[in-house]
Amino acid sequence: MNKKISLGATITLMIMAAAVTFSITMIYYMDVFNGKVYNLKERETMYSKLSELDRIIRANYINDIDEDALNEALADGYVIGSGDKYARYFTPEEYEAYMIDLEGRVVGIGVSAEMDPSGYILIREVYEESPAAIVGLQAGDLIIKVDELDVNTETYEQASQAIRGEEGSKVNITYRRESEDTTIEVTRRKVDVPTVFSRMIDGNVGYVQVTEFNDSTSTQFSNQVDALISQGAQALIFDMRNNGGGTLTSVTKMLDKLLPEGDIVSAVYKDGTVDVLAKSDENEINLPMVVLTNNRTASAAELFTQALRDYNKAKSVGTITYGKGTMQSVKKLNDGSAVNVTVARYLPPSGISYDGEGIKPDYEVELTADMQANLGNLDETTDPQLRKALEVVTSSLRGEGVEPPSSSLPTPQESESSEAEESSEASWENSDEEENEGEDSAA
Repeated sequence: MNKKISLGATITLMIMAAAVTFSITMIYYMDVFNGKVYNLKERETMYSKLSELDRIIRANYINDIDEDALNEALADGYVIGSGDKYARYFTPEEYEAYMIDLEGRVVGIGVSAEMDPSGYILIREVYEESPAAIVGLQAGDLIIKVDELDVNTETYEQASQAIRGEEGSKVNITYRRESEDTTIEVTRRKVDVPTVFSRMIDGNVGYVQVTEFNDSTSTQFSNQVDALISQGAQALIFDMRNNGGGTLTSVTKMLDKLLPEGDIVSAVYKDGTVDVLAKSDENEINLPMVVLTNNRTASAAELFTQALRDYNKAKSVGTITYGKGTMQSVKKLNDGSAVNVTVARYLPPSGISYDGEGIKPDYEVELTADMQANLGNLDETTDPQLRKALEVVTSSLRGEGVEPPSSSLPTPQESESSEAEESSEASWENSDEEENEGEDSAA
């Protein structure tokens, strides 16, 4: 039996539906309005205090104010006061230099240098096929003069900057070698800064050290891994100790070369949105692998380590890592300056963050303070962590296996069911180590 709804009832239902819709809409926009008002009040308080401070200083300070310096300091102070421990304000000049550093290229003569106790520029490394290598400069040489500028403790920074210049321009370098001074002319050009160093150890194991991740690192890494395999490497050891990280693009390209098909890294943003930032294809390298870590292994280096562990591609040896899993984004301002601000939290393939926690190694091996300070001078005979890594890969080649004293994080499959719960509690890019790994400079 069909029932007819009266016109009055229909109108009543329509009114009720409209009222519910209106109420929901009002609740939503009231929340938005309240949020905006709250932000407005906070800003008003901030501007009011700043205005009062400005009025007092200008009325009482006996000297003139450098307005440009004041504005730069205000911007820098705001970023520091935001509480974002990885945020950084860049002046236009600093921003330009920062972006060049991320490229992994410098326009100069192609050396890594530091200040000698005498105040001279001590060449620590001469990059292969660089202008410096072509003219015969060597590690250990002391640069005592750049053009007409004598190098000393007071002029060191100025002299270091003077070595750089426009591509194709020339610079006169006076260097001292075994008490003999020589002046040469060097033509500046773009040079890739070496960040990957490799060699064969123990007969059939490829050792790859990565010092940082910049835009040229992935190409260097791929070429050297291929070269090691062509030389007969049956296992690979990746040294990420003292690697403070770098660009996401470089590390994901490197992982794509090593991993099977699947997610490499995701990001959780402020509004809760989760995006997969990079995936690997079906091509992979099937060799036993170990990653060396320490407490200065951070950011991209940690992602490299954990992604290999999550896919059961590698074990890690050393000590717990720094624990940095946040993503920064550089936002350029209208005047050419910029701010690097934390915008998301990284999640490795397992979906479990290690920000603030670090990655505990599968095989924990400590170094003495002296060993840690002289890490660059150790080798497979004097480095306990590297010896343990060799033991692990050698056992894998023999099919013996080595029982780790600590368990690794779950694989992507094992953690799939708990990913949402874990990621909602997770908190995890640029540590001090990442941006200022040492006192060396490239020129």
